[in-house]
Amino acid sequence: MKSKKYTSSVIPAKVGIPFMLFLLTLTAPVVSAQNQQNQQNQQNQQPARPTRQRPSQAAAAAAAAENSVPVLSERAQIKHQEESGMPLHIVWERIIYRTIDLTKDANAPLYYPVQPSGDRQNLFSLLFKLMQDAKIPAYTYMDGQEVFSEKNRIDFEGILKKSQIYYTKNGDRYTVNEDDMPGSEVTEYILKEGYYFDQATGTFKTEVLALCPMLVRPDYYYGGQPTREPMFWVRYDDIRPYISRELIMTSNYNNVLTHTVDDYFRKNMYRGEIIKTMNLMGKSLAQEVGNNPDTLKLAQDSIERQLRFFDKKLWVNNSDNENDSTTVKAEGAKSKQAGRSSAKAERGSTKAPTTKAAKGGGTPVRSVRRTR
Repeated sequence: MKSKKYTSSVIPAKVGIPFMLFLLTLTAPVVSAQNQQNQQNQQNQQPARPTRQRPSQAAAAAAAAENSVPVLSERAQIKHQEESGMPLHIVWERIIYRTIDLTKDANAPLYYPVQPSGDRQNLFSLLFKLMQDAKIPAYTYMDGQEVFSEKNRIDFEGILKKSQIYYTKNGDRYTVNEDDMPGSEVTEYILKEGYYFDQATGTFKTEVLALCPMLVRPDYYYGGQPTREPMFWVRYDDIRPYISRELIMTSNYNNVLTHTVDDYFRKNMYRGEIIKTMNLMGKSLAQEVGNNPDTLKLAQDSIERQLRFFDKKLWVNNSDNENDSTTVKAEGAKSKQAGRSSAKAERGSTKAPTTKAAKGGGTPVRSVRRTR
């Protein structure tokens, strides 16, 4: 009977080591590929880390890339929403319309630089870019009858067509070259101011409620007077978040940008002339007193004095009372002294005049000492 031969499954030592190395070389790429796939799946499952860049810096970087105005952060929006709006406890208010001429030195910070230069720009360039980016609404100009409602809103294309500004349209985006931007032709603004007394805080304040840029263009054809065209109204509360970050130069002797456009308006650093006060008839100052420059000047000065007088007479100053009482006492003392002197003069005039006897004349007087 033949015996069966069994083959051993054990690999000899000489053959096993090279064979194992060969198997490792075949399986290593597969294992590494599986590990990479697992790591990628884990990374996809992990939530993305928030960026270390602040929201304002991120917004500024994105806006710089798009050549537009930086986006407001949520904190800035909440802050300006709380500050906007008139107080609720107003017991006295007067609305004044005033024109400011940007060619004068006091108003020059709103005009220069005429064209955007680096990170600096004038007020109209900022307003123009804000409307171009659809970040603020604009309203139709109506002479003394402005209503800031949705019905009276005007779109950016309507402003461009009305003012004859060259532009290109790509979808919903309007592009205007800086050379075509009429920043140098806007040399006047109409301001709508509110003078009011807040009973809750006991303060008398002045606030700019709205402003309207005036497009002043010279008459190149006939050499006549320049044309003055009101462009649109913008509410001050809508532009406050943006102009509070726009730095301006307010002095030729200190070139540090220490003020913003909002500071410039809040501190009443501008100078202008009153053209209208809100009244029942809706008339302008020229319609009430006439177009005579002297008469207009007198009416404007009268309104300015009324506002200063109301502000001055709201409170009674103790120092003023003391000065007034001191003045009254001094005047009373002077009057008493004058009365005494006049009384003495009267008594002197009624007394009979006495004359001294001449020496050596008449009967001699005998001394009393000699009689003792």
